[in-house]
Amino acid sequence: MNDIEIALGAKLRKITDLVKEKFPILGEHLEPYGQYKAKLSFKSLKNIGNSRNGKLILVSAMSPTPAGEGKTTTVVGLGDALNKIGKKTIMCLREPSLGPCFGMKGGATGGGYSQVVPMEDINLHFTGDFHAVSLAHNLLSALLDNHIHQGNQLNFDLRRIIWNRVVDLNDRALRKITVGLGGVSNGYPREDRFEIVVASEIMAILCLSKSLEELKNRLGEITVGYSRQKKPIQAKDLNVHGALAVILKDAIKPNLVQTLENNIALIHGGPFANIAHGCNSVIATSVGLKIADYVVTEAGFGADLGAEKFVDIKCRKGDFSPALVVIVATLRAIKYHGGANKDALSKKDLEHLEKGIPNLERHLNNVRNHFGLPCVVALNQFNSDTDEEILFLKSKIGHHGVPVVVCNHWSQGSQGALDLARTAVNIIDSTQTNFKFVYQENDSLWKKITKVATKIYGASEVVADTKIRSKIQQYEDQGFGHYPVCIAKTQYSFSTDPLLKGAPSGHVLPIKDVRLNTGAEFLVVICGDVLTMPGLPNTPNAHQIDLDQEGQVRGLF
Repeated sequence: MNDIEIALGAKLRKITDLVKEKFPILGEHLEPYGQYKAKLSFKSLKNIGNSRNGKLILVSAMSPTPAGEGKTTTVVGLGDALNKIGKKTIMCLREPSLGPCFGMKGGATGGGYSQVVPMEDINLHFTGDFHAVSLAHNLLSALLDNHIHQGNQLNFDLRRIIWNRVVDLNDRALRKITVGLGGVSNGYPREDRFEIVVASEIMAILCLSKSLEELKNRLGEITVGYSRQKKPIQAKDLNVHGALAVILKDAIKPNLVQTLENNIALIHGGPFANIAHGCNSVIATSVGLKIADYVVTEAGFGADLGAEKFVDIKCRKGDFSPALVVIVATLRAIKYHGGANKDALSKKDLEHLEKGIPNLERHLNNVRNHFGLPCVVALNQFNSDTDEEILFLKSKIGHHGVPVVVCNHWSQGSQGALDLARTAVNIIDSTQTNFKFVYQENDSLWKKITKVATKIYGASEVVADTKIRSKIQQYEDQGFGHYPVCIAKTQYSFSTDPLLKGAPSGHVLPIKDVRLNTGAEFLVVICGDVLTMPGLPNTPNAHQIDLDQEGQVRGLF
C-alpha cells in the first residue's frame, strides 16, 4: 500500500480524548478542528508554566538526494518507539507547503507506518495557518501600494520597495512581475516579485514569536521599503501591524494531531531550510519540552542547512539546547553521493558506497565538532540493502564513535525503530553535551557568513561584489550586526552547485543578494542560483491527485 492508503486505513481517535489521556494539562483548553485536529488555546499555553524538563532530540540528515532519505518518517518512527518503551514523548514537526505537494518534493507527514494523520488534511489545507500567513503578507503589500496611491505621505522611493508578494504554489511565471499597470486608477507601475509562502518573513516571525504580543511587535518591525532619503520605512509606520496580528491570531496557536499509533504530534509553522530557517515554531517546541520527557523535532534538509539554522537561529531565539542529533541516511543516498547512477542505487555497490561516505562524515563532523552535540546515524533500510554493505558502512563510521542503527519504521512502525529509541536514550543518559554556536553574536555579519561557509560547507572563501559588501556593512553600521545569518542555497550540495555531490572542499560561496529581515531579526544571504519561488517539474504530482467516487483523496503520495 502507498502512504495515503495506509493513512486512510488508520484507526484514529478523537483528538480531544487522546490529548486528555496523554497530556491532561492540555486537555481543558483545546480548540477542535473537526474530530482529529485541534489547536492549543492561549489559556492552555499559560497554564503549562515555564519549567522545561524534556530532552530535545533533533533529527537531521545527510545531503538530500532524489532517492529520498526519510527524515520526517524517522521523527515519527522514533517518537512512536520512545513512547513504546515507556518514555513520554511528543513530536514537533513543520506544516507542509502546497507548492511541493502539487510539485515534486512530496508531503511532510512521514510515510509508510510512521505517519502523522489525517495526512490528506495536513498536506492540503490543515487548519489554515499557511493561508493566514499568505493573507497577512499580501495585505501588507496591498496597504503599502494603497498608501503610495493615496499620496505617499511616508515618501516611499518606488525604486526601493523591498516587500514582495507571496503564494503557496510553485509558479515560476511570478518570479518577476510588474504591478500597477492600467492607468492612474491602478496605482504606480513598478517591478515586484512573488515568493513561496514558506519564504515569507511573516512565516519566520510566526515561527520565532513566543506570544501574541511579540508577534505583533515583530510584525511592526518589518522593513517594507526606503524613503527618498534612504531611511527605512516599517510596517508600524503604515499602522498596519495590528491588522496583521488579527489575521494571525489563530495561526500562532500550535496544532495537535496524532500518529498512526495514536501518539501526539505538534505540527506548527513551515519554513523551508534552503531559503528560510527551516524549523517548526518556538511555541510548539517549548510546549513539548514543558509537558514531555522527550521531544523529537526536525530541521529541514541536511546538517549544513536545517541543523545549522536550528542551532544558530532557533536555539538562540528559543533558548534551546538539543541533547542529541539523529542523522538520517540510506545506503542508496550514500551511493548517489559516491557517483552511482540514480537507476543503479538498488544494486550492491561497495565502490560507490565508500566514495559517498564522506558526505555523511561531513555532517557528523558538523554536529559533533561545530555544534558540540552527540549523534547517532539512523540508517533507513531498503529491501535491496545487503548485510555486507551495512557492515561496511558501520566499519567506516566506527572510528567516529558514532553508532549506526538500522531502522525499519517505514514498514514496521515503532517496532522498526526500537533499537534507535534505546540507543538515543542511552546516549542522552550517558553523554555530556558541549553545545555551541557556529558563530558568536558579536561577530560581524561578514564573519558570521564566513564561519558558516568555511566550517560547515567546507568552502575556502566567501565572495561578493562591492555593492553587496557595502550593503552588508551598511546593515552593520545601522546596528544590525548582532543578527544571525540565514543562508539560502541549494540543499543538494555543500557547495552552491547542486550537481557537486559528496563532500566538496575548497569551493567558493558566492553571495548574489542580501535581505534584512528586521521583523524576524536575521539577515537572509542568497547564494548561488537558489530560487525563492520554485518551479514545477515536467510531471507535477498534481497530475496524479484526484478524488474517488466516495470523496476520498487519492494519489497524494
